[in-house]
Amino acid sequence: MNKKPKAKKGTFSRLIKLLYEFYPRLLPITIFCILFSAASSAVPDLYIQKVMAVIEKWYMTGDWASAYPEVLPLIITLSVIYVISLAAVYIYTQLMAVITQGFLGKMRCKMFDGMQNLPVRFFDTNKHGDIMSYYTNDIDTLRQLISQAIPSILRAGSVVICVLGIMLYFSVWMTLVVLIGVVAMTVVSKKFGGGSAKYFIRQQRAMGKAEGFIQEMMNGQKVIKVFCHEKEVEADFEKVNNELFEDSSRAHAYANILGPIIGNIGNILYVLVAIAGGIFYITKVPNVSFSGMALSISIIVPFLNMTKQFTGSVNQLSQQINAIVMGLAGADRIFALMDQEPEVDDGYVTLVNAKVSEDGKITETKHHTGTWAWKHPHGDGSLTYTLLKGDVRMVDVDFGYTDEKLVLKNVSVYAEPGQKVAFVGATGAGKTTITNLINRFYDIEDGKIRYDGININKIKKSDLRRSLGIVLQETNLFTGTVMDNIRYGNLDATDEECIDAAKLAGADDFITRLPDGYNTELTNNGANLSQCQRQLISIARAAVADPPVMIMDEATSSIDTRTEAIVQRGMDKLMQGRTVFVIAHRLSTVKNSDVIMVLEDGQIIERGTHDDLISQKGKYYQLYTGAFELE
Repeated sequence: MNKKPKAKKGTFSRLIKLLYEFYPRLLPITIFCILFSAASSAVPDLYIQKVMAVIEKWYMTGDWASAYPEVLPLIITLSVIYVISLAAVYIYTQLMAVITQGFLGKMRCKMFDGMQNLPVRFFDTNKHGDIMSYYTNDIDTLRQLISQAIPSILRAGSVVICVLGIMLYFSVWMTLVVLIGVVAMTVVSKKFGGGSAKYFIRQQRAMGKAEGFIQEMMNGQKVIKVFCHEKEVEADFEKVNNELFEDSSRAHAYANILGPIIGNIGNILYVLVAIAGGIFYITKVPNVSFSGMALSISIIVPFLNMTKQFTGSVNQLSQQINAIVMGLAGADRIFALMDQEPEVDDGYVTLVNAKVSEDGKITETKHHTGTWAWKHPHGDGSLTYTLLKGDVRMVDVDFGYTDEKLVLKNVSVYAEPGQKVAFVGATGAGKTTITNLINRFYDIEDGKIRYDGININKIKKSDLRRSLGIVLQETNLFTGTVMDNIRYGNLDATDEECIDAAKLAGADDFITRLPDGYNTELTNNGANLSQCQRQLISIARAAVADPPVMIMDEATSSIDTRTEAIVQRGMDKLMQGRTVFVIAHRLSTVKNSDVIMVLEDGQIIERGTHDDLISQKGKYYQLYTGAFELE
């Protein structure tokens, strides 16, 4: 059973490692510019104190002429620092834009590439809307974290450290007053920030659930309207939406109140520092500082500015809790997706182009010959080649999608090259499961499956699936032209080969009547075509792949009886010389099968030709004569 892994600890450090991995040069430069701009915004207070000291001296002596040469260099230096700081801010903001968008793009690619290696089981057990939420909502939280929160934290944190150092340099007593206020800020931040964290994590999950529900309802709009279930669907959506509302409102309620509280504490602290500075100055309290200077107006004025800067930076840090918690919650979900165990492929037998000499010797060739062989390496370094014929055998196979219940029980199937094998039975009997096991969408619990005498576990999955063509009951067409969708079965196919495949499937007639023929654009899973037309294109796509083994899973179920006769003739041509597995509810489509197998509750209860099974007058006879109907 595939389980979602829990998000690992160290999400933030993992995020930073990925940032550095993607941008090993730009990231250090950006961090340097952030830290430099922070330091350069704090250093001016030292120069402001010196300017104030000169002004205070001039005020006491009245000698402005001697003060002017001292003030001018300080003002010039201060101006240069501000200009450099502005340049550093400009550089890091531009670089952060590049890093943020580039990082998100690379993360999407990394997620998507990893998702292509996930087993089918993952997509069967997760709502597609929830999966889409990884690429939209969760990625967007990373954007806010990287572009806003991390630079703000670095800059505000650096300002706090620099300003604290300068404050201690000027006055220890006044710094202690500021730190007492900061302790109060920290307590408030911890209380409200911790409360919002829980709800932000729940918000991300609820958002994924809501998107999954919406997508499911959009796909089923016709069914909803046919059965007049609009009110019921609205009620169900209201429940999902209310859950998202509750989690989001609580998260933002905690986060939104944090900023004003911290800001007001900072204002109160500013007043307290001004009062404390005035008392210390008037009462001549001995100043304790690393500068050794006595407390004066020239110290108190810049100190008040530093207090505002210090508390503002602390407030800025607290305000980023929102983005940090949301970003880490989104990162947790993204990393959980990336940490999903990929589809295991321990196969080593590959499919190669081959040619057969007159004496029957099989050799590998790089040219397409129409003949395929299994290339089987051995432990001693030798190679053997086995012609791909399409001999598929399942021996005593047991399988269950969960550990609690077996879907197939001791099933044996023998399909010789060129045979047409049909499976019939009620829904849930295990027909489609057999085909899922042949192409290794799932692996069996017990038993053996051999392909041309080779255990399929030894065959690389990509090569195994390349040898199989499949037409599903549910059609999937992609954005692009009709020709592109047919060529999807074989990307190297020429236009002529795609047209021949369409003729074989009986699709050429309606395609040539489309506005742009084979160049007609398809969107939204071919919504501009009928269900029948979509299925015909799907069959043509399988035909152009020209595989030795075909799987038809209710391939004609969406086609009307008249069209079915046309398609069946094309499919009969397609099936010639191939091993074919057919799943069908319409028993008329399986009458000419070499072997028909009747499944019930995961077991094969009857097998034989159409005539054999009719003569036995068992379950197949009941199905064919209408005495018993498939559910």
